[in-house]
Amino acid sequence: MPADDEPAPVVVEGLVKRFGSCLAVDDMSLRARRARITTILGPNGAGKTTAIACLLGLLRPDAGSVRVLAEDPWRAEAGHRARVGVMLQDGGLPNTVGARRLLEHLARLYAGAQTPQRVASEWIDRLAIGPFERTPVRRLSGGQRQKVALAAALLGRPEVAFLDEPTAGLDPHARLETWRLLREQRDAGRTLIVTTHSFEEAERLADDVVIVASGKAVAQGTLAQVVPPGASLEATYFALTGNSEDS
Repeated sequence: MPADDEPAPVVVEGLVKRFGSCLAVDDMSLRARRARITTILGPNGAGKTTAIACLLGLLRPDAGSVRVLAEDPWRAEAGHRARVGVMLQDGGLPNTVGARRLLEHLARLYAGAQTPQRVASEWIDRLAIGPFERTPVRRLSGGQRQKVALAAALLGRPEVAFLDEPTAGLDPHARLETWRLLREQRDAGRTLIVTTHSFEEAERLADDVVIVASGKAVAQGTLAQVVPPGASLEATYFALTGNSEDS
């Protein structure tokens, strides 16, 4: 386990991002510590996706700062980007190629002793992609695309990986296997930032939890630090986000 005073590989300080008159992120600050799984929960429109886009260098902050592996992702060079894995919920995969061809192509972009074919085969076996490895991405089910996207995000052995709802659309067996895989990645020293709407996923997977509401991080820390004694993560979430379980 990393020391508490060790520099965090992902740091957001006072982040502000506007889209016209809409304030999407409002003075958000958070940290993701090395070799830990940090889950981010929040209602739709709370600013999670916008903050992640800033961390990926896809959007430029209007104020504040973001750092990934001690660099500004907006100005990062290709070598820095190769150290960061990304799995986007809304796509990002080419639609016309099959999973094997895609994963072999991505494996060629990373230096290493193993052949691209071997690297792709390892991930195809691990995530049970084999039955549809030659099917074009556009013809895959939602859960099948999730598996391919997860493999694409992790096969380069990134130091930091941003995973947007990695188990959405997966059946219970595949979800458990994905959780096991993510824990293995953490234990190998990787830093994972996982956005999710699942309280169960956060409770069973996270080392640290961040709750986002109205563009701010309204709570962050371990589950024990975020959830009061005798309360549940679900109840704490609704109390902090201003929603009701009955709404």
